Parts: sequence; C-alpha cells; structure tokens
Amino acid sequence: MTTSPSNRVLFAFILSASLASTIGGLPFNVLPVMLGSLADSFQLDAQTTGLIGSICFAGYLVGTLGAPFWMNRVNWRVLTLVSAVGTAGSFALSSQVSTLEWLFVVWALIGFFASTMTCLGMRILSDLPDKVRAFGTRQGVELSVTAAVLFALPPLIISQFKYPGAALSLAAVVAVLSLSAFWVPTGSQAAEGDNPEAPAVGAYLPSAAWRSLALFFIFLVGNIGLWAFLERIGSSLQIAPAEMGTVFAVLKLLGGVAAFFTAAVGERVGPTRAAWWVVAAVSLGLVLLHTATAFLGFALGAWIWEFAFTCGCVFHAASIARSDPSGRAVMLVPAVFALSSMAGPGLAGQIAAGGNYLGLLGFAFASTLLPALVNFIRRPA
Repeated sequence: MTTSPSNRVLFAFILSASLASTIGGLPFNVLPVMLGSLADSFQLDAQTTGLIGSICFAGYLVGTLGAPFWMNRVNWRVLTLVSAVGTAGSFALSSQVSTLEWLFVVWALIGFFASTMTCLGMRILSDLPDKVRAFGTRQGVELSVTAAVLFALPPLIISQFKYPGAALSLAAVVAVLSLSAFWVPTGSQAAEGDNPEAPAVGAYLPSAAWRSLALFFIFLVGNIGLWAFLERIGSSLQIAPAEMGTVFAVLKLLGGVAAFFTAAVGERVGPTRAAWWVVAAVSLGLVLLHTATAFLGFALGAWIWEFAFTCGCVFHAASIARSDPSGRAVMLVPAVFALSSMAGPGLAGQIAAGGNYLGLLGFAFASTLLPALVNFIRRPA
C-alpha cells in the first residue's frame, strides 16, 4: 500500500497530465481552422473536408482502443516523448504532401499519435481523488493553451502561409508541450496491490457505466459535427481572418473558463440540473449562430455554445467516472470521443452539403437534448 501523494505532487501530476493531454487534444481543438485551411488550399468540398476529420479520428480510435492493453506496461515519460515526436512529425509531414490520398494517411497518423497523449492524461488523472476537479483542471489547461495557438493561427499564419505554415506551427507547439515529459509520473500511483495485468478495461463494466458512455457519445457526435464546420459557417458570413482568429481564441479561453468553473463547482451541482443547464445554454448559442448575419452574432453564438459544450463534456466525464468506482470506464472516454469524432464530421459534411447549415445546428441540438431526456426519465430527482 502506498502513501497518498502531497498536494505539491498532485499539482505536478495534474499539470503534467494536462499538458500531455493538450497534445492529444490539439487536432480536435484546431480542427475547424485546419479543415477550413485545407478546404481553401486544396479546393475541397464539404463532404471531403468532413471525411478528413473523420479519418483523423479513425486513427485516434485505433490508438485509444489499444492504449488500455499496454498503458500500464510502459514508462509514461518515454511514452510522452515518443508520442510527441510522432504527432509533431506527422504535422510537419502533412505540410509537404500534395495529394489527397497522402493527406488522408498523414491525418490518420496525427490522430493515432495524439490519442496516446489523451489516454495518458486520462490515466494519470483517474488515480486522483476528486474526478470533477481533476478533469475540469485538465480541460481548462488544455483549452487555455489552445486559445493562445488560435489567436495566432488564422491572422498570422494561415492568412500568410496557408495550410503548410499552420501545420509546421502546430509541430513546433507539440515540441514545446513535450517538455511535460519531465514531470509526468513514470507509472501508476495506485496501490501496489493493484494488478496491471487486470482484465481488459471494458470487461465487467456496470450497466450504468455503459449507459453513461453511450449518452456521452450521443452528446458529442452532433456537437463535434458542428465544431468541425464552425469555421465554414463563419466564412459563409464573410468573417475576416483576424476576426476569425479572435472568435476561436476567445472561444477556447471561454472553454477553459468553463472547465475551471465546473472544476470549482465540483460535485455540488446535481447531474439533472447540470444537464438541463447545458441544454438551455447550448440552445441559446445555436439560435444566435442561426440568426447571425455578421461578426458579433457569430461570435456570441460560438462563444456561448463552446462554454456550454465544455461544461457538458466535464459533467459527462464525471458521470462516467462515478458510474464505475474501479476507474475502468473512464479509460474508455477517449475511445468514445474518438468514435464520435469519426462519425460527427462525416455526418456533418453530408448535412452541410450545399452550404446550408441549419440542419447541422439541429443535429447539435438533438445530440444535446437526448442524453438529458434519458437521464431525466431514469433519474427524475
């Protein structure tokens, strides 16, 4: 049996896990501006643009499904360095390709290497006592770093150097974030009696855990579909590159605020009340996006939607953690995220064909409402 780590050590673990997880979240968090840049650079239609996003997260899914089988068997500091090199190298390689087929391959590699960083961050945090606070802090750090990246990408990089410049810039960001390897624990902090050779993570999960995972998938798929095409919605309103950078940077800052907000609230908000608050706020953001005719309406809609969506992600992740005290279910969160990120952009590309985004907004609304309804029916109190 091991002693509990000190507060200082816990902070180091949370911070290093959050920075590693930022590498894993980077492909998703910059997805709209990168897909928009790809669409402009390669003259891609909506279906092909969405397909690239889906292929990226097909690679992500492969990584997340394999990680639980070997995550406890490798040195986590070495894993951080190897995965960071793979992610940065894939981004750099994508800046040099000139055919659509190679773009598919390289974006699948980006997703694969990034997924190991997300799984590692989730694995480290699953050992910690307060799940909502740990996962909220992780998402807050991740989104705050991403906000700084998004401030620069559209106005300074993409407008001047197009997609190749953006890809090389992201490779450099990943290289800097890989320094978190010096603070990542070398292995699990769980008690010595814990068996790393335990059954596969998905085995013998309670039915409540499977239900929570399924509802998280539903919540994610429509909202991620919207996220993938948010830049295209702004472009249809003739939003300038500098304004677009401001929208996405502030959006991610607000996402970070939302994550820290849920971390501070912790377990004090009941799951039913939290779910309906998220539905109301997401709905307001979608209405503003639908009625937007210029920068202000688009920005307000995107910002409100992001704040609510991030809160929803943290609350769902905490619900999954609560549903399985063994901590195995939470290891499937990245896989659920990958599945929804595979399905979401592809479906969104079909819905948005022809440049009509109303159906896409309805898709996001339905994905948010359905999990809240199911939880209300099963747990009305």
